[in-house]
Amino acid sequence: MLLQSALRIVSNTALFDVLVLAAPLPWRLRDQVFPIAAGDVFFETPVTSGFAAFMLNALPMWRKKCGTHAMQELRDRLLAEACVFVLFPEGARSRDGTMLPFKKGLGMLVAGTPVPIVPCYLDGSFDAMPANTRLPRPRKITMTIGKPLDFSATSNDRAGWESLTQAVESTVKVLGDRRDGA
Repeated sequence: MLLQSALRIVSNTALFDVLVLAAPLPWRLRDQVFPIAAGDVFFETPVTSGFAAFMLNALPMWRKKCGTHAMQELRDRLLAEACVFVLFPEGARSRDGTMLPFKKGLGMLVAGTPVPIVPCYLDGSFDAMPANTRLPRPRKITMTIGKPLDFSATSNDRAGWESLTQAVESTVKVLGDRRDGA
């Protein structure tokens, strides 16, 4: 199987969502899948850093200290390597299970590139591990995967980033609505 660079976008996140998203992928692709994890959560202590880096293969995104150079490095990596980034575009964990607005960093990574975005929606993950809990609860979690989205013709500027982000957010909401029977 040939792997092309892609972004997998998910909403309704809990801390173990990366494991749920990676579960259907063949084990041999593990070294090519990189969750983008909050540096201020997953890379603050040696224990969490080790788990994030070695068990999840995560790359840190420092939410408060992230400059344009960090986004550009991730963008360059997507273009240069056959890899998948698992990204949570809300930029924060929901405290009540509702989807938060997506951040424009998503657009900064992909606008004007041939890298497809694969939108995903997880249902049940918040109930399985609500905010401020340490251990997951046994709950059914389902994943709905949308069709890959192409933003190669989208301008790589603020307007393009915002339109891309809004389009992906709308797509993920539709995936969630389908799951909920709306």
